[in-house]
Amino acid sequence: MPLIPEEPQIHESAQGPRATPASGRTAPTPRPVPGPRPAAPSRPGRPGPLRPAPPVQRTPRDVAAKPAPSGPDAGAAAPAAPQIQLIPASVEGALDAAEEAVDLLLDSGRAPGDILVITTGEQHPWATHELSFGEASYWAQHDARDDVFYTDATVAARAASRPVVVVAVNGGSEAVAASALALAHSRANALLIVCGDPQRINAVLGAGV
Repeated sequence: MPLIPEEPQIHESAQGPRATPASGRTAPTPRPVPGPRPAAPSRPGRPGPLRPAPPVQRTPRDVAAKPAPSGPDAGAAAPAAPQIQLIPASVEGALDAAEEAVDLLLDSGRAPGDILVITTGEQHPWATHELSFGEASYWAQHDARDDVFYTDATVAARAASRPVVVVAVNGGSEAVAASALALAHSRANALLIVCGDPQRINAVLGAGV
């Protein structure tokens, strides 16, 4: 019996009927030609290391919206209040105490232009000397910010803010002292030093310093 290929390229019906062998034997019944084999299922490969799932991407809707600040001061942060130090001194010794405070500040590394000194009574000798050359020259030195600037409570409102303000309560009325302390507090960015009688200062401020 002849061998029949498993995957013939030509279908057997197209080859026509087979001839009867000369021996007279009945020809065997032709076998059905097998069709194309189904594709073998792919073998599962060896499992590799598990990878963590990627983080879920948040959409803008998933992020909680923060309420926007409202009010007239929404765009500006509140300025920090300066630290306040009290140096006890008599009225006569308040100016000397202020001078000592300035010397300590300079020795600690403060730049001279960082310091403003305000007197409530008699002017500092430096201010008296510089004003003798005229107010224009006096305030020009203030604007230059090259040195410690001394002024008194009557004109201190013209002075700009500085990191450190020293107040010598060396005289003047209670109203002048109160005005000078309030002004000094608004001009000091980091430190306010008050030299004077603690009882008088507390009475002016209405609370302990």
